[in-house]
Amino acid sequence: MHCSQLIRIFVTVKTVMDLKKAIARHAPAKARVIVLWVAAIFAAAMPANGQINTTQVMNVGRNAMYFEDYVLAIQYFNRAIRAKPYLAWPYFYRSIAKINLEDYEGALADATKTIELNPYIADAYEVRGVARQNMGDSRGAIEDYRLALEQLPDNRQLTYNMAVALGDVGDYDTADSVFNRLLERNPGYENGYLGKARLSLQRGDTVPAIDNIAKALAINPQSFNGHAMYADVELRRGKSHLDSALVHLDHAIRLEPRMGGLYVNRAYVKYCKNDWYGAMADFDNALDIEPDNHQALFNRGLLEMEVSDYDHALRDFNKLIDRDASDVRSRYNRAVIYMNRRQYDKALADVGHVIGAFPNFPTGYMMRSSINREKGNMAAAAADYDRAMALTRKLKPVKGVVDNGRKEEELTPEELARKEFASLLTSNDNTDFRREFNNSEIRGKVQDRNLTVNTEPMIELTYYSSPSELRSNTYYIKEVDDLNATRVLRHKVLVSSSVPQLTDEDMIGRHFNSIDYYNSYLATHTPRAADYFGRAMDFITVRDYESAIRDLDRALALTPDFAPAYMLRAQARAHALDPAPGDDTAAGAAMASAASRDALRHHNIEMVINDLDRVIALSPRNPFALYNKANMLIMQNNLHQAIELLDQAIEIKPDFSEAYFNRGFVNLREGNRARGVADLSKAGELGIASAYNLIKRISK
Repeated sequence: MHCSQLIRIFVTVKTVMDLKKAIARHAPAKARVIVLWVAAIFAAAMPANGQINTTQVMNVGRNAMYFEDYVLAIQYFNRAIRAKPYLAWPYFYRSIAKINLEDYEGALADATKTIELNPYIADAYEVRGVARQNMGDSRGAIEDYRLALEQLPDNRQLTYNMAVALGDVGDYDTADSVFNRLLERNPGYENGYLGKARLSLQRGDTVPAIDNIAKALAINPQSFNGHAMYADVELRRGKSHLDSALVHLDHAIRLEPRMGGLYVNRAYVKYCKNDWYGAMADFDNALDIEPDNHQALFNRGLLEMEVSDYDHALRDFNKLIDRDASDVRSRYNRAVIYMNRRQYDKALADVGHVIGAFPNFPTGYMMRSSINREKGNMAAAAADYDRAMALTRKLKPVKGVVDNGRKEEELTPEELARKEFASLLTSNDNTDFRREFNNSEIRGKVQDRNLTVNTEPMIELTYYSSPSELRSNTYYIKEVDDLNATRVLRHKVLVSSSVPQLTDEDMIGRHFNSIDYYNSYLATHTPRAADYFGRAMDFITVRDYESAIRDLDRALALTPDFAPAYMLRAQARAHALDPAPGDDTAAGAAMASAASRDALRHHNIEMVINDLDRVIALSPRNPFALYNKANMLIMQNNLHQAIELLDQAIEIKPDFSEAYFNRGFVNLREGNRARGVADLSKAGELGIASAYNLIKRISK
């Protein structure tokens, strides 16, 4: 459900209109600079005593939302809510931002809060209805749309949403009448005709669907949704409609060139028309846009197999299997490749997975029989052959027609299996496309970015931090602040979750010079714990973790209650667990040459946990030590205890975004979807943009 129409709620704000007038006087490329400049002025104007101008904050948030900076906008609405939690409008605008980020649970909660505070904001019912509809609660959405239509009876978008929701619950006749009423009032509304087309497809009636899509395209020949829907319908109608599907796919791609699924479908059409080079190019295009697109990877692998390009086919199938070990289709095709390359042991492993998933699959046994025969295992080969033949005799004919005109019941079991396991896939529902407006890490709809989602990293002691527009990523620990206040260290110690890599040679050189300074100082003065700590900080900065650990051992021998030293030693030991590529430290060499890597890793994790336990004993209100220990427990798969520690960390620091994210991540792994999504939504509120990406992934 695309909610761009909700922009009408806030584009009339005077501040935005004034801003648009200012933008009109400048080149388009300067528009984003202007809004950020305005935001900076507002931020600078906010009093430092904690009392904020809520009106200004709301204006900046709406301006950010106007340019689709939804994550940034949420941060401003958060400030307004903290200052005046009794106001309904900040919750309302935050619900719009969340719904555009596809955080439907969060949007639902904020819209409900808006209604509790002010039941006369009709648009809040619409937002809540859209959230419910996207969460699968179409009946709840219908009730919200009804309440909104009581206040706004002629609202076009509300009427459209109501009709769609009625169709989703199977009330087709009522939905059709609502669409008809909508189009009587708005005869030039192209989405109304597309909605009727969708309703016809839900009823299985293709002819009126095409008629309504054609009406929409007559109104707007550049309708992306119209061309994408027409192409999907033509693909459903079979091979005789491929030329028409290709025409509409070409139109849709010209209108939206950054949608991978369109290229997958066009590649399928080209393949069916024997344009293999064109098909391969489109699979490549799809993967340039969406590197993890399942259909594109699988189809490209099949096409590479057909031209005997086994190396590249293996690359694609390996990637799919690495992402999902239960991907039987990919394992079947990889087994075929291994057979052709005479890598029989690998082929046996893959076909074993296929048979495990489909124990009544005759082709799997026939394949394994052939492999065992090649390996000389005649008894095993004979047993699998007999099993395959017995299962084949039980197969029932399957009706239908394949490409060469032969009916499927005329095909051998092996051919049927090939059709099932080695057929090109197409992408469905290409009409629900979300645009990306720029390449910034946080702007636009971040939930659509192809991000590798993992837990948030440890909170570290560092000389450098990499703040973002959404959060500073630096935190306060009293003991670290006290240490900085002594001024015995050469650099200020920061507490951060985002430590950048050092790529500036001069900066790196300064830390090597600092190590030399400490070497000279310690050789001529009575050592202090802070001196060893300072040199350890430099060693960690230049990735010499073993030297850092030795210095921290010395510091703790001098001052056994030195909590930051325990925290820093835990950090150094954690980094030494998995040396980065090219890391030639002693720790890296030891890990690479260890005879029992798993045992050593477990031992080192326990040492990290021991250090963090000392920090917690010395500073029980330190949420970052609890959080870091939880990260180690997650690595050990001790998820229940990790959640308990994250609970404690959040109780101490209620705005601890990384802890919410990691707790959400762990809850999802434990199967607690509702808790996981709630925590991810909160993490997104607090500035972790990738939380919305994960929410979208699990909602598919």
